[in-house]
Amino acid sequence: MELHFPLAQEPDDFSREAGRKMFAFPVEFLKGVVAMSGLPPADRIEVCFAGRSNVGKSSLINALTNRKNLARASNTPGRTQEINYFTTQDGPYLVDLPGYGFAQAPVAVVAKWQALLKSYLSGRATLRRAFVLIDTRHGVKAVDEEILSLLDRAAVPFQVVMTKADKVGASDREKTIAQVRKALTSHPAAYPEIVLTSSEKGDGIETLRAIIAALE
Repeated sequence: MELHFPLAQEPDDFSREAGRKMFAFPVEFLKGVVAMSGLPPADRIEVCFAGRSNVGKSSLINALTNRKNLARASNTPGRTQEINYFTTQDGPYLVDLPGYGFAQAPVAVVAKWQALLKSYLSGRATLRRAFVLIDTRHGVKAVDEEILSLLDRAAVPFQVVMTKADKVGASDREKTIAQVRKALTSHPAAYPEIVLTSSEKGDGIETLRAIIAALE
């Protein structure tokens, strides 16, 4: 029986090298965007990273790009209040989206950047894939379902990247993966593979680089 939403396999040598080359050059911060009018020209494809506050998004982007502080990691949920654009060498924009869900910020501020998030996901034609980060310790929560449904409505293909896989034991990890698989069955925009990662240990990072390098 074919498994729905299998874990992405290690890339072959060609794909691994393509991913390595894409991130071998410095990835640079381009700009932080607080309104749709501030988006850079849509002159290349882009991929975005979405996740609830404190899911490990900044740490994943830093691991992906071989930079310690490219995306500012913080223990304060909801620190990222802009859409942050990064440039790769002859590749796509990497787009770090505001964390959704709980945030230690005024209600009006939260509402403003959540509206920006929805506008971006619904209206960026060059967006090829959204990587939605899910904490392996917690699985898909109600607040994640909101963003997954938004991506369905916007017809934006998304792929789940499970973070902090090293923080749980094998048994609990398998239970969470099963929960995520079940949750994804009701989302037509979901890409049929899950990427399991650990930013601290580097697990899954080469796989994610190869996936991004293969997008057109």
